[in-house]
Amino acid sequence: MTQINTEQSAIYKFLFSNTNFSWFWFIVRLYVGWEWLNAGWVKVINPVWTGENAGGALTGFIQGALAKTGGAHPDVQGWYAYFLQNVVLPHANGWSVFVAYGELIVGIALILGILTSVAAFFGLFMNLNYLLAGTVSTNPILLILALGLLLAWRIAGYYGLDRYVLPVIRSRWKLSKILRN
Repeated sequence: MTQINTEQSAIYKFLFSNTNFSWFWFIVRLYVGWEWLNAGWVKVINPVWTGENAGGALTGFIQGALAKTGGAHPDVQGWYAYFLQNVVLPHANGWSVFVAYGELIVGIALILGILTSVAAFFGLFMNLNYLLAGTVSTNPILLILALGLLLAWRIAGYYGLDRYVLPVIRSRWKLSKILRN
């Protein structure tokens, strides 16, 4: 196989790999983490999300999204409406709990800086789903910031637990590869 070497630009290296710029990603991470923590906590303590009436709020959200499927340029595409109506809506109570605790866990992980890239990915995925459901709010901003955190995975958790956790994970990963051979 021919190996192609591509070099990253100096700007890319500075923004996404240089620990001198990790303070910026620390601030971004705290902001995005706080937004997720706050959104998740409000849902976790609300009975229409996780209590005896779980699924009520999500059902209303989905019904609102399904109402946006008509017209020449619908806010919600047909394929996504099909997913909402046939996969999410019949199990709204389970999805409701899943969404509430998912938001909370993403927020905690980002604030602590532990498994930052994984948390940013799931935050980005949730933002994408909210956008596909026709909700704008802060979702585009949070999606872009989560994408930045994903690109800066090497340094986004530098001021956080990733600084200590990732080297342990890497060493165990290498050890398991050695033991398998």
